[in-house]
Amino acid sequence: MSGLSFNVGAATTDVKDKDFDLIIVGAGPAGYTAAIYATRYKMKTLILAETFGGLAADASTVENYPGLMGLSGFELMEKFRDHAIKLGTQIKQASVVKIEKKEDLFYATTSSGETFTAKTVILALGTRRRHLNIPGEDKFSGKGVSYCATCDAAFYKDKVVGVVGGSDSAAQAALLLSRYASKVYILYRRDKLRAEPSYVSQIEQNSKIEIVYNVNVTELKGNEHLETVVLDNGKELKIDGLFVEIGGIPSTELAKSIGVNVNERGFIIVNSAMETNVKGVYAAGDVTTGSNGLEQIITACAEGAIAAESAYKFERKLSSDKVMRQYG
Repeated sequence: MSGLSFNVGAATTDVKDKDFDLIIVGAGPAGYTAAIYATRYKMKTLILAETFGGLAADASTVENYPGLMGLSGFELMEKFRDHAIKLGTQIKQASVVKIEKKEDLFYATTSSGETFTAKTVILALGTRRRHLNIPGEDKFSGKGVSYCATCDAAFYKDKVVGVVGGSDSAAQAALLLSRYASKVYILYRRDKLRAEPSYVSQIEQNSKIEIVYNVNVTELKGNEHLETVVLDNGKELKIDGLFVEIGGIPSTELAKSIGVNVNERGFIIVNSAMETNVKGVYAAGDVTTGSNGLEQIITACAEGAIAAESAYKFERKLSSDKVMRQYG
């Protein structure tokens, strides 16, 4: 039980074409926004994604997206998707396994063997959940260990749970879990939460939540289900569930396979135009080095919009150069 994805029938469109101006790989905030802008530029646009909504869809409540306070991440991503489709974006559920460039075209091949072409590509690949990589984690995954509080919180009514992490996502998870669980421990390796002050204030005023600072979880124990977490201060806590909220790892394998440069942490290197080092390939969202590392829905949207404009300008130049070659 981890990660939400939209109902496939509602999330996809009937894709019969094979040739596009732009292919966007990924369907989170960056991918959807790029599609909205690209279709408004009259670019024939295809989104290819294995799942829909990205990590944003897991947010129980989005409180910092202007004008839409109080929506769940799932609801917000549905609105993004519907907006893109209404403007003419085509969307297909597919895992892209290879992208190749031949002359002026990119060829994107899916795991089912289908190939689509485009003049430009935007990589909005997002991140995947980071794991603790400790003894017992794999054993109890789905049996007490979860990476999505939105998905699994309701299963822990009147139970004792823990949240590992100290960022916004950890704070949000703890607050959501406190609506169901009888007790919520926040287990954090530092001496101060780094979540937004508004979240920290809510946590401090919540009698169900207890923060345990300066600890790391080193082992998970139990029989058929998680029963105990071992901490590096020598203590053990009896809990029924553990929610891991320690950030994400950029999904850049596809990008690296086509020669896109990444930094030492694995994030795609982009400039202010969201350009990568490969001509015609752009990147946007949490997977990039952009927006000063602020991995938020609003910054992903901004990067998606910029990437779409850059792709549009590149595509126009390609078309202009082609005309010049023909008649120049």
